[in-house]
Amino acid sequence: MEESLSLVAIVLCVLIAAAISRRIQGTIITLPMVYTVMGLILSGRVLGVIRLDLDNEFIQIIAEVTLILVLFTDASHIDVRRLIRQYSLPTLLLALGLPLMMILGTIVAAMLFAEFSFWEAAVLAIILSPTDASLGQAVVTNPKVPVSIRQALNVESGLNDGIAMPFLLLALNLAVAEESLLGQAHFLQQALAQIVFGVLAGVIIGFLGSRFIAWGQKSGWMSKEFQKLSALALALLAYGLADLSGGNGFIAAFVMGVMVTNISTTGETERIYEFAEVSVQGLIMLTFMIVFGAVMLPLALDKINITMLLYAILSLTVIRLLSVGLSLIRINVQRVTVGFLGWFGPRGIASILYIFTVLEEDLVNETVIYNVVMLTVLISIFAHGITAAPLAKWYSQRIKAVAGPKGVEMKDVVEMPGRPTHDWTG
Repeated sequence: MEESLSLVAIVLCVLIAAAISRRIQGTIITLPMVYTVMGLILSGRVLGVIRLDLDNEFIQIIAEVTLILVLFTDASHIDVRRLIRQYSLPTLLLALGLPLMMILGTIVAAMLFAEFSFWEAAVLAIILSPTDASLGQAVVTNPKVPVSIRQALNVESGLNDGIAMPFLLLALNLAVAEESLLGQAHFLQQALAQIVFGVLAGVIIGFLGSRFIAWGQKSGWMSKEFQKLSALALALLAYGLADLSGGNGFIAAFVMGVMVTNISTTGETERIYEFAEVSVQGLIMLTFMIVFGAVMLPLALDKINITMLLYAILSLTVIRLLSVGLSLIRINVQRVTVGFLGWFGPRGIASILYIFTVLEEDLVNETVIYNVVMLTVLISIFAHGITAAPLAKWYSQRIKAVAGPKGVEMKDVVEMPGRPTHDWTG
């Protein structure tokens, strides 16, 4: 009876979100905001319809499958060769901005949280370093915003979650090592094995998988529907192979996504994009509504303090802005662009799901890390969602006035597909 009530409530929420999805496009209300509020209403704090905990198998499955597919599909959107040749902004944001986010975030966390070890501070900073462009969808899908800026945010968001994972594993293992008698060498070796075997599994399945899909397409033996479904199967296969070999399955899924796109033909990658449109959006919806809104967020709300709030605000503002500004100092971008790119670094799906990796290790201060991440994501969902449409409109007008047609921001680049979002109708 209770499970049926939960199912009915979740489905009704999905239908309500569907009913208003087009009407709220281009407004200060976004679907992640709607999903989060609905989840919180269904949680034990309000109606009590959903009463699950973090150890529930259903929650674990949603979290793992969502992270696998998000990493895979985000990576599969990016043509790495074109990125290196044509895209200076996202390359700098990834090569310099992302490490700076981790370093500055670690320093600030170590200063604010006296109870943290250095590596626990690093764990928190790394979890909050990936961005989620879909939380500011009015920015990345607004055609009035210069394509180079939209692509910078899209590409950065598509790759930084996968790039951050090896650093998270290293920091997490070193944090555990400080609390263990086995020493750092043992845990460092364990982390490196997870990274290496994860990469190998991704490369192998990515190469063989792309050949398999190409064979199915050219031979005519495989229907279009199963070509799309094969993408899901191969992503899960990469995860499973890595896990069996002692590697990290999430790294394998990310590497496989990079491989598939960069060695496949256009027709093959189009199948992946078509598959991602529905499957990833559906899983992200469930993650924001059930995993984050109904289960994870209520656990943190009563334990938030001023220090946590201060770090969350600094992470979303000063740390992000400094990282972006320093990474772009070598190219002639306008200050308004630095501010715009610096502000639109939302924290979302990757930060939510990376927490599960931390909870597996039982760190001394994992509860504090958990609470800070939940608070940061909550603020980001609303702050970036509310400001996306008006600031996109303002920036598109301002940049034309200050940069001129030959500005870096006005560079004509080929648009890569990003994570599926709803069209901006302004």
